[in-house]
Amino acid sequence: MGVPIPQVDQHVKEQKDSFLKKAIIVMVIPRPKHSRFHFRQTAFLLIIGIVLLQSCSHNKNVYKSNCDVDIVFKHTTFKQIMDSLADYDHQYVEVSGEYKEDKERSALVSDSLLTDHSNKNALWVNFSQDCPLYLSGTHTGLFEYSNDGFTPMKNKVITIRGKINLNNKGYLKQYKGSIERVSLIRL
Repeated sequence: MGVPIPQVDQHVKEQKDSFLKKAIIVMVIPRPKHSRFHFRQTAFLLIIGIVLLQSCSHNKNVYKSNCDVDIVFKHTTFKQIMDSLADYDHQYVEVSGEYKEDKERSALVSDSLLTDHSNKNALWVNFSQDCPLYLSGTHTGLFEYSNDGFTPMKNKVITIRGKINLNNKGYLKQYKGSIERVSLIRL
C-alpha cells in the first residue's frame, strides 16, 4: 500500500489544478485589443491635438494703413537688413523682429536671444499720423484705447512693413536707422 498523501499536499494539488483551469479559460477567452489605459492615452492625445490646431489657426491681429498699398515690399530678415543696411536705404521692406517700447523708445530689434538688443543694433520705428493703422475689418486703431487698454505690442515679435531711412536715427540719434511710413503691423 502506498503512503497516504498528507492533507496539505492534497490542498496544494487542488489549488494547482484550479489555477491551471483558470489559466486555460483566460487563454481561450480573447482579450480586448484596447485597454482602458490605451483609451485614455488616445483621448489625451486627441485633446492635445485639437488644442494645438486651434492655437495654430488663431488669427493674428493685422493692422493696416491705406498708405503705400501699391508698393511691392521686399520680404527680408532683420539680420539681412542690419548686415547690409546701406543697401536697404529708401527701400520698402517687410521684416519681423521684436518690438521694444518705453519712454522715448520705439524700436525693432532682432528676435534672436543671441543678439544685442540695445538701440545701437535696432531700427527706430517711426509711426506717423499720415499712415494710421487699423485692425483689418474694423475701425479700431493700433493706438486706440479700448476696454483692455492700448494694443499690447511691447516685447512681442511683430511683422512690420515700411520704408527704411538711414538719415533718421531716431530719438537722440541712437539708432542705426528708422523704418518709416509703417503700413502694416502683424502681431
